[in-house]
Amino acid sequence: MAMKNILFATLLATSVSANGAENFVVQDIKIEGLQRVALGAALLNMPVRIGDNVDGQDVAEIIRALYTSGNFEDVKVLRDGDVLVVQVKERPTIASISFSGNDAIKEEQLQQNLDASGIRVGEALDRTTLSNIEKGLEDFYYSVGKYNATVKAVVTPLPRNRSDLKFVFTEGVSAKIKQINFIGNEVFTDEELLSRFNLNVDVAWWNFLADDKYQKQVLAGDIEALKSYYLDRGFLKFQVDSTQVAISPDKKGVYITLGLDEGNPYTVKDVQFRGELIGKEDEFKSMIPFEDGDTYNGSSVTRLEEDVKRVLGEAGYAYPQVRTIPEFDDETQEVSLVINVEAGNRIYVRDIRFVGNNSTKDEVLRREMRQMEGSWLNSKAIDTGKTRLNRLGFFETVEVQTVRVPGSEDQVDLVYNVKEANSGSVNFGIGYGTESGVSFQVGLQQDNFLGSGNRVGVNAMMNDYQKNVSLDYRDPYWNLDGVSLGGKIFYNEFEASEAGIVDYTNESYGASLTWGFPFDELNFFEFGVGYTHNKIGNLSPYLQVEQFLASQASNIDSEGSLNTNDFDINVSWTRNKLNRTYFPTSGNHQRAFYKMTVPGSDVQYFKVQYDVRQYFSLTQKGEFSLLLRGRLGYGNGYGQTDGQDNLFPFYENYYAGGFTTLRGFGSNSAGPKAVYRDYSNSNNGTDTATDDSVGGNAIALASVELIVPTPFASDEVRNQIRTSIFFDMASVWDTEFDYRSSGADYGNQYYYDYSDPSNYRSSVGVALQWMSPMGPLVFSLAQPIEYYEGDDKEVFTFTIGRTF
Repeated sequence: MAMKNILFATLLATSVSANGAENFVVQDIKIEGLQRVALGAALLNMPVRIGDNVDGQDVAEIIRALYTSGNFEDVKVLRDGDVLVVQVKERPTIASISFSGNDAIKEEQLQQNLDASGIRVGEALDRTTLSNIEKGLEDFYYSVGKYNATVKAVVTPLPRNRSDLKFVFTEGVSAKIKQINFIGNEVFTDEELLSRFNLNVDVAWWNFLADDKYQKQVLAGDIEALKSYYLDRGFLKFQVDSTQVAISPDKKGVYITLGLDEGNPYTVKDVQFRGELIGKEDEFKSMIPFEDGDTYNGSSVTRLEEDVKRVLGEAGYAYPQVRTIPEFDDETQEVSLVINVEAGNRIYVRDIRFVGNNSTKDEVLRREMRQMEGSWLNSKAIDTGKTRLNRLGFFETVEVQTVRVPGSEDQVDLVYNVKEANSGSVNFGIGYGTESGVSFQVGLQQDNFLGSGNRVGVNAMMNDYQKNVSLDYRDPYWNLDGVSLGGKIFYNEFEASEAGIVDYTNESYGASLTWGFPFDELNFFEFGVGYTHNKIGNLSPYLQVEQFLASQASNIDSEGSLNTNDFDINVSWTRNKLNRTYFPTSGNHQRAFYKMTVPGSDVQYFKVQYDVRQYFSLTQKGEFSLLLRGRLGYGNGYGQTDGQDNLFPFYENYYAGGFTTLRGFGSNSAGPKAVYRDYSNSNNGTDTATDDSVGGNAIALASVELIVPTPFASDEVRNQIRTSIFFDMASVWDTEFDYRSSGADYGNQYYYDYSDPSNYRSSVGVALQWMSPMGPLVFSLAQPIEYYEGDDKEVFTFTIGRTF
């Protein structure tokens, strides 16, 4: 063994002193210390084979090669006669990896980082890599202002050359911004500049977009916002000369100082286009946002560049380069703008593919496309196709990619990647109110039946006041022109008194047929015909219905039931500009509906209604958005029957209360109440008001809803859940009501002018909507603000199968 050590020392010395060692021919190679690594694998890593001449340089190469393999942490090379002996100490194998104290970074993200660095269970432990990971993680914490953070990789040896690896995090607290100073600003005050920053000092509680904790990335974004602020006001040569970030001794405070060079504001002398204008120079010039002498505005220039790219993209030039070159005249403080356009090749679409539509047939997606295969690429048509797929309501997300065709400079493929949503739902709802108790409903609807895009619904609703069975079907592409065809058959039993409405029963059945006609990408018209038979019994002769029943005397049978057969025609207009069907964040949806029974029907009336939803995205990604919702409705009779004016049927009245109209109030309970007039003791009659709702022939609804990120929701479920804070307001009134200013003789607490639309109700609350596997689930907690005696309060509601 002593001989081996002497030879090793000699060889090591020669490796350092170049070529002074004695060469020898290797007759055998022995590797000592192998446990996990196979002998063959170790020999393959060695640059020396049996029969080779070995000198000091070769020894250095052997050591380097074995270290590079990543399997060994110590390597010694010795000579025993003509035998080359390599003694190794293997790196320990990682038996387990765990984390402790990491609140700011998720374990999944840490594991991905370790995997990318080759640190995983079963692999050899590389301490150099561990040191780099420690430093990289600490740098991350420093970038978000946690200057006291430490990351230590703790290695615990185990038998059989294994080790447990544990990363211990001490995150500490983020350093708060103590002061932000500007040096060199003369045109704008510190307060004006700070108003552009997300980072700030002493953030007010209501300013949820601002932050008083230092983050390097946020500061970089704020500096860019500052540059944009100056550029939008003509300061083309504005620069941030220096950025100094000083940390307090306790590492809990940060002082930021920005050195500014404002320069002078420039006015626009002229704007010219040059390059490949593809014959659209006049169109480009019409988009110029400046007149001669206007102050330069950076956002306007960026918007002009984007508009030019849009025009080129719609003409098939998918990859244009548009760059604005300013030419300064410092004496007059003017700038000439030269818009350089490089259109590039005109691109054609070879193929359109869909990925992720496991249930939905390709043809359902393909018929929504406005970009055609074989024609030149049109960016507007591509975006329209994406929007139309989103509006189908079949998909949670829709993404589109433009993929170049290999070997071709003027062809691309379009790939629409969709994630299917649960387009079917079990309409199951439970509601609880302080006075209305528990309600229940159940049904089944499939908006994408067997992947065909057709809607099939079978609903069987049962609760305290209603039994309903309906079957409806709709084919959105009945023919190639996009004409839709739909129909519905229904049977319904209704017990009004159990629904908080004045007592009557209605047994009805009927059918309808509807055709739809697209006008353009946004507007859609429908025309329908229908038949309804109503058998209304247990009639209560309250004041608001007396005249209607008198006009229908010929249709009341010997049992006192009102039997009507009504044939109606209806027409509707829908304008849909929402960015997606479920949980939209921008755009609007409008619908106007008109229905009238045809002359000769037992009840001649009309009904008109307008609904609107408008979404405003308050942030770039739509985490915060605002929803404004409204409804206006009115109905009345027309013509005469047997010399009497036809009146609006009470069973078609509007009501307010419940999740879809006015949260915080029981279903149908907010509105006019039944009044009974008794002439037995007075020629003028005595009025008795009750708390039974009768509805009205006019309605106005309004709602303001702030949609906010759902607390504690992970990124994976963010597209499936929505939280909002709302304010609802509603008014239902009867334009034909004969109000007595003296009030009711009895039950006066329920009596007011039911013909006055200013008698509104309102509520505030919070709502949670979740696209669950069994359909949309909606929870709301609301508190009435404005209400009247007789209204039912329903603080909590839970519904499945309906969203806004």
